[in-house]
Amino acid sequence: MAITRFGPQVKRSYQSHGFRLKLTATAILGLCFVFVWSVFSKFSVTSQRESFDDIAEPVSAARGKVSDFRIHFGKEDPKKGQESDESRVVKSEPTLDDKDKKKINGSLPIKPEEGQDKGQKEGDKEESQENKGESEIGEVIREKGEEEENGKRGEELNGGENANEEGEREFDLINSEDLDQEAVDDENEVSRSRKKKKELGPLFDPKTQYNWKLCNTRSKHNYIPCIDVESASGRLQSYRHHERSCPRSPVMCLVPLPHDGYGDPVRWPESKLKILNKNVAHPKLAAFVNSQDWVVESGEYLTFPQNQSVFKGGIQYYLDSIEEMVPDIEWGKNIRIVLDIGCKDSSFGASLLEKDVLTLALGLKDDLVDLAQLALERGFPAVVSPFSARRLPFPSGVFDAIHCSECNMAWHSNALSKLTVSVCWNILADKVDEVSDIGVKVYQKPESNNLYRLRRKRDPPMCKENENTDAAWYVPLKNCLHAIPEAIEQRGTEWPEVWPKRLNTFPDWMNKIEGLTADSEHWKTVVKGPYLTGLGVDWSTIRNVMDMKAINGGFAAALSKQQVWVMNVVPVHAPDTLPIIFERGLFGVYHDWCESFGTYPRSYDLLHADHLFSRLKNRCKKPVVIVVEMDRILRPGGWAIIRDKEEILDPLEGILRSLHWEIRMKLRHDKEGLLCAQKTVWRP
Repeated sequence: MAITRFGPQVKRSYQSHGFRLKLTATAILGLCFVFVWSVFSKFSVTSQRESFDDIAEPVSAARGKVSDFRIHFGKEDPKKGQESDESRVVKSEPTLDDKDKKKINGSLPIKPEEGQDKGQKEGDKEESQENKGESEIGEVIREKGEEEENGKRGEELNGGENANEEGEREFDLINSEDLDQEAVDDENEVSRSRKKKKELGPLFDPKTQYNWKLCNTRSKHNYIPCIDVESASGRLQSYRHHERSCPRSPVMCLVPLPHDGYGDPVRWPESKLKILNKNVAHPKLAAFVNSQDWVVESGEYLTFPQNQSVFKGGIQYYLDSIEEMVPDIEWGKNIRIVLDIGCKDSSFGASLLEKDVLTLALGLKDDLVDLAQLALERGFPAVVSPFSARRLPFPSGVFDAIHCSECNMAWHSNALSKLTVSVCWNILADKVDEVSDIGVKVYQKPESNNLYRLRRKRDPPMCKENENTDAAWYVPLKNCLHAIPEAIEQRGTEWPEVWPKRLNTFPDWMNKIEGLTADSEHWKTVVKGPYLTGLGVDWSTIRNVMDMKAINGGFAAALSKQQVWVMNVVPVHAPDTLPIIFERGLFGVYHDWCESFGTYPRSYDLLHADHLFSRLKNRCKKPVVIVVEMDRILRPGGWAIIRDKEEILDPLEGILRSLHWEIRMKLRHDKEGLLCAQKTVWRP
């Protein structure tokens, strides 16, 4: 009613004072226009983003709708295609703070009520981009000088330029940036304001001069920054933290070599039986070796007699007895990925390897003898991690079996017996062997939730339904049981295919297998071509390999017939694709590359970093610490294959040269490149 009266009043007033009102209204409108223009011209492009949930699809992304590790290809929106980069509203990515540091796995935050399904959506978007790259580019590798009509994308690494004196070679490689959902960040960066770019700056400052120094810590040449207590002075109770605890300041020092230097590692498979003593030597290990019969000091080597083991009667007798008790275990078929908690003599994993079983040894933080380091030096997979109050860096329900013989657990005690009953573990076998005098219990986890529902006393209780079971990075342990997946679209309802069929079998919960298949074929071609034959890497010296930014395990799968094992690292800020990697019969861990990795110095022979640095842009306080960490975990003489943007590779090359790494090969094309470098024995 008030509005209807307000209208006529304005009309009468306008008739009596028409000219003055026209003049006044024109002036007011003009002032309003100036004000609005001044505000929006300043903030026309950039707006702030608090999370990664609402990242828009990049220009180069495949046209498709994505959800739950599944790729749903849809029709292209013609309006979107007409948008210019400048017209898009872009949100800046947050820098790494304490909230990001403790972020659960996946670059995109996973809402509790959606659990792993939310993280899976982002994993498939990168697969969708992968498929587009595969379909448009066609062949991955071509001979030098061969022409292609792929100029529209300009994303592949092409070799047509002049080779330099350092061995610069030319290949056409698919730029895997198009395979990654995180390419969104780089597409958005094109349309950011210049002012914002100046504030953020480049990933590596090419003008920075580095003055490297050796670390001065109690652990000396075995320093693990986020696990070892770093102080070199003072009387501290422990050498290692009870939980993962990184130094306050980024580690910018270089870990020294062992006291007597570091020699060329014994090559695989001879390393199964002997390693150079000086590469792993320290006083506590020497005292331990003198008390054991499964490891013997023989001249300059530590040898491992085949007929000796921590298991009485020998390791083969131990494995045969388990198969006799549980015939369905079928090592190497039903059982492919095993976690061995409490690394001892590595004989368990070494023997299972001959049965096509991959065993990941978990070296515990209180193992000051550093037996996990012996495992790595021998060429067996191992990681080091505290395990007391936080979850291990793995997704839920991904290991086919867990072995726990040297993990300080009194499995035959009444307390533990009551606990295993309360969590409904079924005892498949309980036997004390007369020959080995070893008591063995084999448990099986329930296959459904029926037993949980039938418990009279529900202690421990069931976890909340909306809790993400795969969250593992800095996530505390909880006294509750997660429900077992029952819906067919959920991961974990069916046992994986037998090995090796499972390597290239993608179950229903992944859906749309075209993207995963294309990813596998892409890496097969890349690895078979330039990686194995064109980069100058002597693969006879390569055993321990790390993929620092694994996606679906395609790189590791392509190396499955080589005499290597691959640690697939899925960054905590990346889409959570680690369950896919385990489902394929491979293994890996979650990790934040702004921190130190849980392994000993000089653990790996080859590091593969595919667009790792461009994805970590502005997330680490000092991105150069990633290079320092690479120098720590790579063996002298080890190799690094780095694929990234030219603006990153150029200053990165300078950093590697300051570390006295040798640049063996460089590939360049259209602002993209590949850098192949080899670490030397140099220390400051």
